[in-house]
Amino acid sequence: MTALGTGLLDEVWPLLTGLPAPAVRVSGGTGLDGPLPVPDLAVGAVAAQLLAARLLGGGAAEVAVDAAHVGLAFRSERYAAVAGRPVAPGFAPLSRFWPTADGWLRLHGNYPHHRDAALRVLGAEGGPAAQRWRAEELEAAVVAAGGAAAAVRRPAAWAGTPQGRAVAGTPLVGLRRVVDGPARTASPDGVRVLDLTRVIAGPVATRTLASHGADVLRVDSPRLPEDPGQLVDTGPGKRHVLLDLASAADCRTVEDLLAAADVVVQGYRPGALTGFGLDPASLAARWPHLVLVSLSAWGTAGPWGRRRGFDSLVQAATGIAVVCGSDDAPGALPVQALDHATGHLAAATVLAALARRREEGGGWHGALSLARTAHWLLGAPRRPAGATEEPVDPAPYLLSLPAPGGPVTVVAPPGSPPWRTAAAGPAGQRPTWLPRP
Repeated sequence: MTALGTGLLDEVWPLLTGLPAPAVRVSGGTGLDGPLPVPDLAVGAVAAQLLAARLLGGGAAEVAVDAAHVGLAFRSERYAAVAGRPVAPGFAPLSRFWPTADGWLRLHGNYPHHRDAALRVLGAEGGPAAQRWRAEELEAAVVAAGGAAAAVRRPAAWAGTPQGRAVAGTPLVGLRRVVDGPARTASPDGVRVLDLTRVIAGPVATRTLASHGADVLRVDSPRLPEDPGQLVDTGPGKRHVLLDLASAADCRTVEDLLAAADVVVQGYRPGALTGFGLDPASLAARWPHLVLVSLSAWGTAGPWGRRRGFDSLVQAATGIAVVCGSDDAPGALPVQALDHATGHLAAATVLAALARRREEGGGWHGALSLARTAHWLLGAPRRPAGATEEPVDPAPYLLSLPAPGGPVTVVAPPGSPPWRTAAAGPAGQRPTWLPRP
């Protein structure tokens, strides 16, 4: 096996910079067990964004990574609390594996519109009705109804699907200059990031950028509110506002923000923002100075290129659930590692693109997907049978931040400066940028 984290860095760093991966010093263990090399994925992804921040900020090339801190950051939602009360939303009752007539299916029903779509297919009985369906037929029916589901497949079966082949044919991180333009100076501190993301991967990327000093403004729709507990965990250092893209006035506000932004991070289903002119091609045409990084569940190529998805569904479809399961039932990674790793890699992509824009000019687009991260994880050297990691004491890594409802507890960012503020909710926030430092 390679040293912890170096296998991922060896692959991703040349994609971001065109250079060989620098040295990284890693200490301790992540506390993340299981048959797949989740510790290598986690440490490598965090190391990539720390190196990219040094690249942009001009610091020393080598970074030190505390693997215990990384492991806690990858399960940060378990420690998020307000005034001592845990706020992690967890999984809704429908969001689990369900046996089908020929195997298993994973449903995702944490959001009401996804739950309702699944129930339109399954009926009032809900999940138990899955036993009357073949897994892939039920997957297709739920997706067609506007829901989120994935049949549990073996890794070889996934690799042989059109979508599996499409994912395998894309790089782990895609970064390219999409339009010419002058070089622009930038440092991590004060970079303006328009955050158009939801759930975990995108918000992890932008909270990471906030820890490096970026001014991050997250925009949500008033018709699609995020779970408050999710915001506590993924919102430190950020400001949150509500804007309705169906409103002409709010669209003008977004355009004003884009004109003065440096970065846009998108985490919505591919195609969901096209009608508002916020797709990569339209943004590059109107605002060629931007660095745009897009995250998706399945990638943009292949028949699932516009399908909605979540970490748990990608684990099911790609075969991770089989590898982590038993003869009796599928299983899961010890944490939502695809989300967290892709989030840190997205932050690395933003920082590397800003560094390259400073040297080469132009506007840049980066693309990542949970499915491509899963492809790396399944193909990386496996951990030795029976390998375990010691539990990690979270206390030294927890951060307390003042907030109106009482002190907020979160896991501090691994390796980057701690946030100074808890998530600033939409109440009282204005959709404007802060003055640059």
